Amino acid sequence: MAGLATTFGSGAMTNSINEIEGAEVILISGSNTTEAHPQVARRIYAARDRGAKVIVIDPRYTTIARLADLHLDLRPGSDIPLINGLMKIILDENLADDLFIELRTENFFALRDYLYRLDLEEVYRQTGLTAEKLRQAALLYGRAGKAVICYCLGVTQHVCGTANVEALANLAMLTGNVEKEEAGVDPLRGQNNVQGACDMGALPGMLPGYQPVTDATARQRFAAAWGVEPPASPGCTLLAMTHGREPDSPENGNQQAGTVRALLIMGENPLLSDPDLNGVAANFRRLDFLAVSDIFLTETAAQADVVFPAACFAEKEGCFTNTERRVQLINRAVAPPGQARSDLEIIAALSGKMGYPMDYQSAAEVMEEIALLTPIYGGIYHDRLAGGHGLQWPCWDRQHPGTPFLHKYYFTRGRGRFAVVEHQPPAETPDADYPLLFNTGRAYHHYHTGSMTRRSAILNRECRRARLQINPQDANAYQVTDGEPVRLHSRRGQVELAAELTDTVPPGMVYGNFHFAEAPINNLTTTASDRRARCPEYKICAVRLEKISTPTQEGKESQGDQKGNGGTKSQRGQGDHGNQGDKGGDDE
Repeated sequence: MAGLATTFGSGAMTNSINEIEGAEVILISGSNTTEAHPQVARRIYAARDRGAKVIVIDPRYTTIARLADLHLDLRPGSDIPLINGLMKIILDENLADDLFIELRTENFFALRDYLYRLDLEEVYRQTGLTAEKLRQAALLYGRAGKAVICYCLGVTQHVCGTANVEALANLAMLTGNVEKEEAGVDPLRGQNNVQGACDMGALPGMLPGYQPVTDATARQRFAAAWGVEPPASPGCTLLAMTHGREPDSPENGNQQAGTVRALLIMGENPLLSDPDLNGVAANFRRLDFLAVSDIFLTETAAQADVVFPAACFAEKEGCFTNTERRVQLINRAVAPPGQARSDLEIIAALSGKMGYPMDYQSAAEVMEEIALLTPIYGGIYHDRLAGGHGLQWPCWDRQHPGTPFLHKYYFTRGRGRFAVVEHQPPAETPDADYPLLFNTGRAYHHYHTGSMTRRSAILNRECRRARLQINPQDANAYQVTDGEPVRLHSRRGQVELAAELTDTVPPGMVYGNFHFAEAPINNLTTTASDRRARCPEYKICAVRLEKISTPTQEGKESQGDQKGNGGTKSQRGQGDHGNQGDKGGDDE
């Protein structure tokens, strides 16, 4: 979000999903697309069938990497040197779009001068890539008439995540692959309404529509509608709230975080999804009050003082805004069970109890207020969304058709701004005590902390237990066989899970996912985060592996089966409440 906002002026997908099929070159960075975004992957496969070239930047040899014409298996955490190297080669080969740069951008000469000084030999050393591979990728992307970049959490979940995104934006602007169809920079969001949540101000420093809380004019507009002056200073980040302070700040370094005494958590399970789970649990024990609104009794909800039973997607009405900025209307199909209520009802009732009445009669009325106060949603109303496939913002008024691709004729910020970004190493790298690099992500059959998908017998059949991907070379060194239980240690904790021998991960790296409460891998991860976006570095931490002599994992698997087969709708209505959105730590 922050990286595209500083370079383009808007932290959203520039183009539409269907446009990917028309691209000549598709550069995929940090995205396990076939597992995490299968509908986007379908468009990539269609483009490939039409002759498009695919470049994948990923240290793992994933399914989408196996499809690629070129797989850049970089050393984890070296994204910036790689992208800078590509741009230097593009400049040296005179493949830059000089006219686009002159008419549409600013600060190019600062980036150009930096790239002229860049030592490609150092790039090869930092990334672990050969000169031939890097040059081949640069020429493929640089010579394309229409090239699109798709990226995901493998780019953002680093201490330099914002700078990684800025580097990708630089690459797109350098070659003129913005402001036109079937090109652009497409961040792939991790859930169906992450984009909508950010659009509505679920960011520490933003009011709805990305209007800064520091903007007095914007605050006055909201104050006139709400009858209350919004705060003029940003709120706490997620890590500040779940850990009691910014993890890399001193105990008294964040005054706002230190004052958090109560939390309301909606559709999130931080006691399984946030990094350094021991730190989260310790902070929650210090709270005076914890309330959770969810559709199942998650690990977090089980610790709450109050649980609000929430309606799931099929039991409420409203809108989602998906990864391509498309606002779509959902209609209630069935009534919520038991005492479950919609999010709107829960928020309004709680607000009324706290002295601020919210007398909305329907979700449609809320949407009318959104259109009134949020210019990019100015023409989006329920009656316009009904019966169709939605509208893509910005949609300025009732006559506006929506915007399939952004920045036509000019960037949201006026001119696109090149950012000079340099390599920043990971916060924690392998050493003698913790010799392996641990990477985290998702599995195809489960969704985030598993509070919904692990209640499906069919999905559980396909993926029953937590597994640790390990290269056969490392498995041989540790004398570990496929399926054998192992224990993984980091400086923050330990976890037990079953080994999966595969060439998907390179030697020296192991990989796991966070769907399984009985194998909570975020016991291991670090709270180190990007200093601007405050996104944790889930993708890199140092671990050591230990072989377990007794198969404890098999016993724990029965717990997972109970979780997978429990939680019927009738139970949920009577108090087995849990994760409404299961947003988890992967917030892109």
